[in-house]
Amino acid sequence: MNGELPKEETVEDATFVRPFIITGGRAEPLQADLRLETLVVAVGVPDETLTFERRHIVAVCERPTTVAEVASRVGVPLGVAKVLVSDLVVAGQLTCRQPAELPLQTLERIRDHVRAL
Repeated sequence: MNGELPKEETVEDATFVRPFIITGGRAEPLQADLRLETLVVAVGVPDETLTFERRHIVAVCERPTTVAEVASRVGVPLGVAKVLVSDLVVAGQLTCRQPAELPLQTLERIRDHVRAL
């Protein structure tokens, strides 16, 4: 053994970004009222100065999307998605609204996305 890690572990470690790095060390969103079913939608095109994850979220939210769906589609934990979505709302890149009552189809999609996390 020459002390090197197996190739598969090296590649995986190189592509994994710790969630606290993505959020700048924050665990709490700037907006405390974001829920799994909160609908978010992009206000315009993603600002080029945004980080990769934030640009990806704005692109995903081209159509109204729940916070849970954002987490699943971007591939980040739900808490990270809430922090990033909140940042984007404050920055004016996204707008959000709380649906009064969710259709069953939407609830089922949220459930499926949360299970996938």
